[in-house]
Amino acid sequence: MRDGVIRWRRRSGAARIVALVLAGMAAGRQVSGQDPAGRTPPAGTVVPPGAAAVRAAYDKHEYRIPMRDGVELFTVVYSPRDTSRAYPFLMDRTPYGVGPYGDTAYKTSLGPSPAFMREGYIFVYQDCRGRYMSGGTYVYMTPHIDRPSGPHDTDESTDTYDTIEWLLKHVPHNNGRVGIWGISAPGFLTAASMIDAHPALKAASPQAPMIDWYMGDDRHHNGALLLAQTYRFLAGFDRPRSGPTTSYGPPTDFGTQDGYGFFLAMGPVANADTRYLHHTEVFWDSIMRHDRYDAFWQARSLAPHLHRAPPGVLVVGGWYDAEDPYGPLTSFRAIERQAPESHETLVMGPWCHGCWARDPGDRFGAIPFGQQTGVFYRDSIELPFFECYLEDRCGSALPRAIVFETGTNEWRRFDAWPPKDAVPTTFYLHAGGALSTTPPGAGEPPDHYVSDPRRPVPYTTATPFGYYREYTIEDQRFAAARPDVLVYETPPLTEPMTLAGPIRVTLHVASSGTDSDWIVKVIDVYPDSAADPPGLPPGVHLSGYQQLIRGDVMRAKFRTSFTNPTPLVPNQPTTVAFTIQDVFHTLKPGHRLMVQVQSSWFPLVDRNPQTFTDINTATEQAFHAATERVYHSPTRASTITVPVLPAVRQ
Repeated sequence: MRDGVIRWRRRSGAARIVALVLAGMAAGRQVSGQDPAGRTPPAGTVVPPGAAAVRAAYDKHEYRIPMRDGVELFTVVYSPRDTSRAYPFLMDRTPYGVGPYGDTAYKTSLGPSPAFMREGYIFVYQDCRGRYMSGGTYVYMTPHIDRPSGPHDTDESTDTYDTIEWLLKHVPHNNGRVGIWGISAPGFLTAASMIDAHPALKAASPQAPMIDWYMGDDRHHNGALLLAQTYRFLAGFDRPRSGPTTSYGPPTDFGTQDGYGFFLAMGPVANADTRYLHHTEVFWDSIMRHDRYDAFWQARSLAPHLHRAPPGVLVVGGWYDAEDPYGPLTSFRAIERQAPESHETLVMGPWCHGCWARDPGDRFGAIPFGQQTGVFYRDSIELPFFECYLEDRCGSALPRAIVFETGTNEWRRFDAWPPKDAVPTTFYLHAGGALSTTPPGAGEPPDHYVSDPRRPVPYTTATPFGYYREYTIEDQRFAAARPDVLVYETPPLTEPMTLAGPIRVTLHVASSGTDSDWIVKVIDVYPDSAADPPGLPPGVHLSGYQQLIRGDVMRAKFRTSFTNPTPLVPNQPTTVAFTIQDVFHTLKPGHRLMVQVQSSWFPLVDRNPQTFTDINTATEQAFHAATERVYHSPTRASTITVPVLPAVRQ
């Protein structure tokens, strides 16, 4: 089913809140639509109204709310000064701080977007357990306890429950309903809060939530460590504290922005501690101790516990999110399976990590969309969703999925995701670089390349220290030119082809080593005649552009089990199969579908020594070059399989 704009019935009320906000804006120096220097941001950018506007419309109170085990969580409540009606709560729990701290210091904006502040809510911000001004000990991706045995069995679900119970009793002028939202780590906290939720929790929006830090998201993919992002994040975030604090100090200075050079010079990941971290980052040390999917990681997977969710759930993610592409889709499927009584909607747009909350969303890097996708989401999906469940101001019911079709740049509505009419279609990799729906014939020899961990394939031409957020759409010609990257592509398409769903990869391979990584990238190749849209960065052209659509890594030692790794037998063929996260992308006529295969993707992914070992403790002597082979024969056909929508849709 195809639709355009989602229409909602909206009220014109909350006039007193709007008036107070506008009065505060007039009193402040900053004018909406401009920064303090007078520069005008792109239309559709979320511009905070300013602390004066917030102060004019809202009272601020700071509380230390006791949990069932006696630990107190620092909580800030902003209540509308207009007390002529009751308001719902809208909560954000976070490990990143709820500052500015102090009763007289106000945020510059409240809620997921300024529209919420104008409508009027009781906004609640809470430092989660063990972070900033809250008591207790912080636990990364707190394991959920399905059957607590007493008041000392706490997790993020119980902390949210206890917080809601306290708010309902102690904050006046509330209407007895609570909503919660959060992006990334707060998205995880939001997802965790939905489990066995407090009856007053009516609406939850986990946005880019981390769901499983071993299988996906921003710590590992299929057991392979996401090196650059993990190191950069934990070096700044994973700092010890002696007690409640309003600050963890200045950002870490790494001395360079050349991530490729830094991590290559660092050597094996074990050197991170001996040379730089010196065991000051507790969670980094935990990662190093748990190479396989053991009880430590299994306990931190939230997906098995997402049952008995609140009435309304809005799961949000970005097709171009370089950090948490796994969480939204995995949590959506888990809730759909385990909490069918909840009305759940999946929203996937053409966004980087959290960009739906702040950017116009009219382009991402070199790719324009012809519309302000972020504005559409905030005004026509997010705000009406919370209005419906928290205040009974409902318009048209949200469908099961609202997803942006990249390539054609149109929003689509579906009653299921992936779409029910999508047909699994298999593309075969052929010797010599062909890609087609025709199986290989007898006599096609394997392709081969030499993978050298001392000269790994870079994942980007940029030189960021952490990760380059635009790598998810970057031109892959730099990789295609390398001898250690295999390239397969179709002829130019004669009609549009829409890929809609997860991509299943099956490689028949062999290696001269005892372990190896297999990275598969799915790419949209533009024709040489492609015109350049306005606003491209200098030197970037879409003629022949090889736009990355999706890519992922599979560590061969986990090909049969993530808990019990097994070595490769040198030069003996084996099967490596895995799933790449969903896409929704249309290749236009004249474009070509391309698949690239390689064995390193550095420093996005840590280097595989190509020796069967615990990579987290491996020494330099374990790293060896290996010859990698990809087979193409009737009995060993290497393929990708992806759902394809019919060319003609209503």
